[in-house]
Amino acid sequence: MAVRALPRRLRHGEEATLVEHLGELRSRIVISLLTLAVGFGVAFAFHERLIRWLLHPLPADKRNDIVTLGVTEPFLTSIKVSLYAAIALALPVLLWQLWSFLAPALEESSQRLIAGFVALGTVLFAGGISFAYWIALPRALHFLTNYDAELYNQQIRASYYYSFAMLVLVGIAICFELPIFVLALVRIGILTPGKLRRNRRIGYVLVLILAVILPTVDPVSLAFEAIPLALLFEGSIWLSVFFDRRWHPGGDEA
Repeated sequence: MAVRALPRRLRHGEEATLVEHLGELRSRIVISLLTLAVGFGVAFAFHERLIRWLLHPLPADKRNDIVTLGVTEPFLTSIKVSLYAAIALALPVLLWQLWSFLAPALEESSQRLIAGFVALGTVLFAGGISFAYWIALPRALHFLTNYDAELYNQQIRASYYYSFAMLVLVGIAICFELPIFVLALVRIGILTPGKLRRNRRIGYVLVLILAVILPTVDPVSLAFEAIPLALLFEGSIWLSVFFDRRWHPGGDEA
């Protein structure tokens, strides 16, 4: 008897036993773990390139100041970097497996909408990482590594630096998901386009606070982080207007 290589996604309203649901969940978890394992293997094979890639945002004169303390730190650092890279590589598959398991509980129209949100969220996440890597992180590192430079013989510990760099990359990438969060709140009725437009100034203040909470240490970096977040918030307002008209045709925006 042939065995399915991939679990079959149930249709909306299709009945299944608890055992069948648990079997599907197990299959999707196994696929996700295998994808992570493959991604980790690929990332670890290229971990030297990844580590050098993460060094690039540092000022050129600081890239040779990376040090390790202890015999295990080089190995553990490569494991940490490879694991984060594996999660990034496997993210589309992980989201698809999660979506495929939850989709049968939603109507066909909602399935298409959420699938679109998943795709948009993936694009925004990638855009956030790119923005953090090429713009925000280099400016933050330039300020940090040159602050009171005449007072210290600064050496940069590898594990601390890579943890900080990945925190900045992931933190800004999550903040770039702002339109998805706003649209979700509009969809479940907590917010409306009218409320968003009337309270636009409060929204901008919250965006500024969010930018300050991020690993921001100087006014230049703060501006580079706050401006795109403000643009994303403004775009979220107009996206909510567009989708609200589709979700509630003939309704008001109060």
